[in-house]
Amino acid sequence: MENGREMKEEKEIMMEQTTATENIQADDLHEGEGMHPNDWIDEKSFVEEDLTLAQQNVDYSSFGKKEFVNLLKEIATANDFKKAEEIIREIKPMFDSIRNHERAEALARFRLDGGIEEDFDYKGDEWDGAFDIYVRSIRENKQRYFREIEEQKAANLFTKNSLLEKLRELADGEDTEHSFKAFKEIQKEWKAVGQVPQNEVKALWANYNALVDRYYDQRSIYFELKELDRKKNLELKKELVAKAGQLLSTENIGLAVKELNELHHEFRHIGPVPLEEKEAVWQQFKAASDALYVRRDALVTEVLKELQSNLAEKEKINLEVAAFAEFTTDRIKDWNQKTKEILELQKRWESIGGVPRAHTREVNRKFWNAFKTFFHNKNIFFKKLDVERNANLQLKTELVKKAVALKDSQDWNSAAAELKSLQQQWKQIGTVPEKHREKIFEQFKTACDFFFEQKRSQMSQAEREQYDNLSKKESIISELNKMADTGVGTSAQIKELQSQFIGLGFVPKQAVNAIRQKYTDSLSKAIAALPLSKNEKDEVAFGVQLAGFKQSHQGDKKIHLKEQHLRKQIAKAENDVAVLRNNLEFFGRSKNAEKMKEEFGIRIKEADDALLVLKKQLKMLRASS
Repeated sequence: MENGREMKEEKEIMMEQTTATENIQADDLHEGEGMHPNDWIDEKSFVEEDLTLAQQNVDYSSFGKKEFVNLLKEIATANDFKKAEEIIREIKPMFDSIRNHERAEALARFRLDGGIEEDFDYKGDEWDGAFDIYVRSIRENKQRYFREIEEQKAANLFTKNSLLEKLRELADGEDTEHSFKAFKEIQKEWKAVGQVPQNEVKALWANYNALVDRYYDQRSIYFELKELDRKKNLELKKELVAKAGQLLSTENIGLAVKELNELHHEFRHIGPVPLEEKEAVWQQFKAASDALYVRRDALVTEVLKELQSNLAEKEKINLEVAAFAEFTTDRIKDWNQKTKEILELQKRWESIGGVPRAHTREVNRKFWNAFKTFFHNKNIFFKKLDVERNANLQLKTELVKKAVALKDSQDWNSAAAELKSLQQQWKQIGTVPEKHREKIFEQFKTACDFFFEQKRSQMSQAEREQYDNLSKKESIISELNKMADTGVGTSAQIKELQSQFIGLGFVPKQAVNAIRQKYTDSLSKAIAALPLSKNEKDEVAFGVQLAGFKQSHQGDKKIHLKEQHLRKQIAKAENDVAVLRNNLEFFGRSKNAEKMKEEFGIRIKEADDALLVLKKQLKMLRASS
C-alpha cells in the first residue's frame, strides 16, 4: 500500500510537471511553473524595443545610396531576419526616393537633349543594382531559413512521435530492471527534441502525459530509483535557483533576462522532485526571477524616462530647424552663416540619444526634411548663381576683347573715354566663377594699364605744349588790355590778335574756363575803347564774332545758326516797322495826330536803323561764308 501511494504521488507530480509544460508551450505565455503571464514579458520585446533603443536607434535619413548598400551588406551575413526585414522596410522607401529623384533628373536631361520619354531607359548606377541584389538575397535567405525551420519542425514531430511509440511500448511492456532507465532516456530525448508545428503541440503533450501516467500506473518496482531521481532533480533545480540568483549581479540586464528564460526552460524539463520540496524550490526560483524582473522594470522605467527627455530635446531642435526650411536670401555671406548655424544644430541633434520608437520616424522626418530643404534651397541658389556668374564671365570676356583692341590706340581722348566706359561697365557686372576671377581681371587690368601708361607718357609732352599755349594766350590778353587802357589800336589789330589767340592749341584743362573768360572780357573792352561810333564798334564786334566762328570747332554750323537767327530778327524787325507805319496812318486821323506822329516817327526811325544793322550783318555773314 505504501509503495502504491508513493507511486500515485509520483504520478501526480509528473502530471503537474508535464501539464505545466504543455500549457506554457501551447499558450506561449510564460516559461515557469505557476508564473503569472505578466511576469513573462517576452524577452525580445525588452531587449529589442527598450534597452536597445538608446543604443541601436539608427537614423538613416542622412544616408546616401552607398551607405544603404553597405548597411545591407553588413546585415546580409547575419541570420537575424526579423531585424533585417525591419531595416529593409525602413530604408527601402528612402533609397527608392533617392533613386526616383535621380531617374527624374536623368529623364529631364534626356528631354533637354531632344529625347522622347518613350525611348528613355534608366538603368541606374552600381549602387541601385547592388541594393536590389542584397534585398533579394536577404529575403531569399529568410524564406530558405524559415523553410528549413519548418522542415526541422516536421522532422522533430516525426522524432517525437517515434519517442511516443517507444514510450507506449515501454508503458505497455513488462516492468524490468532496465525499464526505468529506458523511461528516463526517452524523457531525455524528448527534452532534447526542438520545436514542432504549433498545431501539433497540444496533442503531442497530451499523448506524452497520458503515456507517462500509464507507465507510472503500471510500474511496480524500482521505487528507490525514483526517489533517487527525485532527489537528483531537486539538486539540479537548486543549482538553477542559485544561477538565477547570480544573474542579479549581471550588468547587462537584457542578457540576464535571456539567460533567465533559458534557466526556466531547463527548470521545467527537469523531472519531479520530492513532493514536500516542490513548492519551496519553486518559490525560491520564482523569487530570484521576480527580483531580476524588478531590476529590469526599474531600468526600463529609467530608459523610457531618458527617451522621453531626448524626445523633448529633439522637438525643441525641430522648432529651431523649421525656420531654416523657409530661409532665403540673395547674399552668399548669409547662406554661409546659416549653413554654420544649421550644422551646429545637426551636432546638437546627433549628440542626443534615442527616442521612443513610436516617435522615432516622425521626429526624424521633421528634422531631416527641414535640413534637406535648407540645403536643397541653398543648392538652387548656388546653381542659379553659377549660371549668373558664367553669364558675367561671358560679358567680362567681351570687355577684355574690347580693351585689348583699344590698348594700342593713339587716339588718346577717344580711346581713354571708351576705356573708362568699359571700366564702368566692368564694375556694374557681377562676380564671375572663382577659378576665372583673378585671371580675367588681370587681363582687363593689363590692357587698361598699358593704354593709360602710354597715354601718360605721351601727355607729358602735350602738357608742356599746353602750358606754353596758356602763356602765349595770356600775352595776347595783355595786349588787348593795353589797347583797352590806352585807347590806342585799330580793328585790324584786334582781328589779328584774335586770329593769333584762336590759332593757339589747347591749354591745361583746369585753366580753360578762366582763360576763355579773361579773353572775352579783354576783347570786349578793347573794341569798346576804339575811336569809332557805336555802329562802327558793333560792326567790328560782329566781324570779330564771325572770325571766331570761322576758326572754331564746327564753325560752319555756328555760322549757319547765326544766319538763321539774323533772318528771324530781320523778319521780326520788318514786321515791327510795318505795324508802326500802319499805326501811324491810323493815329493820323485822331485829335492828337501831330504828337502821335512825332512819337511814332522816332520809333520807326529806330526800327529802320536796327533793321539796317541786321541786314548789314547778314550781308557780312554771307560775304564771309
